[in-house]
Amino acid sequence: MKAERALPELAPLDMPRHRVNEKGFTLKRHQRQFFYPLTTFLARLFITVTTVALSAFGISEMYSVLSTTTVTLLQWLFLTLFSINFTWISFAFSQAFLGFLLTLKPRILRVPEAAEAPFKTAILVPIYKEEPARIAAAIKTMRQELLIKAPGKYAFFILSDTNQAEAWLAEEQALLELFDNDQHACPVYYRRRASNKERKAGNIADWVTNWGADYEAMIVLDADSIMSADSMISLSRRLAAAPEVGLIQTLPTIVNARSLYGRLQQFANHCYGPIYAAGLSAWHGLSSNFWGHNAIIRTRAFAEACNLPILPGSPPFGGHILSHDFIEAAMLRRRGWGVRFDTDIRCSYEEAPPSLVDVLTRDRRWCQGNLQHSRLLLAHDLVMPTRIHILSGIMSYLSAVFWLALIITGLAIAVQAQFVRPEYFSDPSLFPTWPVFDAERALRLFVISMFVLLAPKIFGWFSAMVNFRRCKHFGGPVLLTGSTLSEMLLSALYAPTLMLAQCNVVYKILRGKDSGWNPQSRDDGALSLQQAYQAHRGHTLFGIVLGGIAYLISLELFLWLLPIAGCLMLSIPLSWLSGGEKRGRIFNWLGLFRSPEEKHPAEILKSFRDNTQNLRPMLPVDAPLQFLNNNQPLFCWHLAQLPLLDAYSPGEFHAPTVTAKWKLEQAATLQELQAWLDPPEMLALLSQHSHIQKLRENGLVELS
Repeated sequence: MKAERALPELAPLDMPRHRVNEKGFTLKRHQRQFFYPLTTFLARLFITVTTVALSAFGISEMYSVLSTTTVTLLQWLFLTLFSINFTWISFAFSQAFLGFLLTLKPRILRVPEAAEAPFKTAILVPIYKEEPARIAAAIKTMRQELLIKAPGKYAFFILSDTNQAEAWLAEEQALLELFDNDQHACPVYYRRRASNKERKAGNIADWVTNWGADYEAMIVLDADSIMSADSMISLSRRLAAAPEVGLIQTLPTIVNARSLYGRLQQFANHCYGPIYAAGLSAWHGLSSNFWGHNAIIRTRAFAEACNLPILPGSPPFGGHILSHDFIEAAMLRRRGWGVRFDTDIRCSYEEAPPSLVDVLTRDRRWCQGNLQHSRLLLAHDLVMPTRIHILSGIMSYLSAVFWLALIITGLAIAVQAQFVRPEYFSDPSLFPTWPVFDAERALRLFVISMFVLLAPKIFGWFSAMVNFRRCKHFGGPVLLTGSTLSEMLLSALYAPTLMLAQCNVVYKILRGKDSGWNPQSRDDGALSLQQAYQAHRGHTLFGIVLGGIAYLISLELFLWLLPIAGCLMLSIPLSWLSGGEKRGRIFNWLGLFRSPEEKHPAEILKSFRDNTQNLRPMLPVDAPLQFLNNNQPLFCWHLAQLPLLDAYSPGEFHAPTVTAKWKLEQAATLQELQAWLDPPEMLALLSQHSHIQKLRENGLVELS
């Protein structure tokens, strides 16, 4: 029984390693045009003026609130923390406001596209211990469209970093059927790395250095991504029409959410996302960002610029760059390549974490990656928008720390006013220093702050309301309004728990704890109450302490802090409610958080759901060697995928490989060998062509 190797001939492409500080070529390829840079300049001017003016007004008002008498040290600290937080939300407001204004006007200019893509494009699907059946269904769906609309132009590469034997064989079992069809019009290739060096960034770099020379461009997807053929063809044509551009990022739309928290993210993505995206795209210009997936990249530009530096020291701040996407965009821009964010490309989809706990798990990794970027914030020759991207990523997590510090400082001021005697002689003064507030102005500033915070959601709601077609897809004006108000309420309920959890993550990272590398949850996120209790008991206790201290000071302060303390006290039931398809059905039945793709799905989503439902049942892989022995086509195919040379060179000592080989030589039966091997040894045995051949030679497997 024979099987072909699921990889093409090697086409190496050099990918030199870069340093943090080195000379860039920012204007090397940038074709100066008048209109495009002018619109970008005006957008940046609008963002700057709006942010500065709004921040100055808010900070001035807060100073007036605090300075009815002498400002105390704690009040100065409170003012500083407020200034940081208010400037951050003002920046978000200004981007959303710009996007809102842009969505009110019709699109006049079309983005240039070539008549057809004159090059071949690789579609890369990096995976790491993912649900393989879902990936097989997604690739099958996208391939069906490409075979019809662009035969001979695209090829799929499934790039596995899976490092568990059972998960590896499950991948091969699920993906095997993809290689049974005609491979010329749209081939599908599969490669598993023996080493997970540099994680996803290393996975992509391995492909570039081995096969990148044969493909002018690569579309990078995530394990939960799906894109229509029209979207991918449009990306290829746009890249061909813009020789100065190295990367074009699409706006991924969240779909297939089933839990409450997933549906919240999905609705927000559909309703508010286009507003934010329009503002971002306008001021980014050719210095946009990369989110790691659903984007097309010029392969030679990536090879030239994006072999990222290895930071000195150990994780979490040293070693390989964890959140590689931001920095890859930065390096492309530093080498003179444009990075663009095209928000008008439709049918670019992804999925979201299903529960609050899953979001917090993902945030642990993202937070470490973004804080690690502080090591590159002042790197040589980065353009200013790139530095703003990096700073925004850092602030997306540090803002939680500043928010919590603001709450604690405000509480300390209240404690000081209630219990601490004034210091008459701390300064030469006839009067004691009391913390005094202008209550009327404070209330007005609170209303303004809440408007600035909620305005982007209001913009998204209004933009959908005035567009009859969009409004209808959300269920009509009543359901759209109800969904928006419900999303605001539920987001406010979850926000304090997210704040406290992110503060804890920042604290652990600053203490030097590494997040590791865990796959994202793809199920419905259902939690038991016990699991929710384990995850949030600390948040609940903090809420009780916060509320108790406020109540001891005054009833008014307790009521003021109740939205925060109360949400923390309810974090366990709120988290339990966030996950699980059954718990989300009530909101679906009420018509809340409806997204356009639910009632009017695109053709690519219909086909994907059909292919998912028609998947053949996967056999459980609990004993890898017996599983291979019982599945002879898979055994032969697995053997064909292994390189003839062993994964580890003769001069390199790899203990699991050595011990696995010895146990293989000593075992009398396959069952005995299976029982002897521990997980690293099992993985090592399955990775070595010579070891698999030895199974046959020793008669441990039975092949007809």
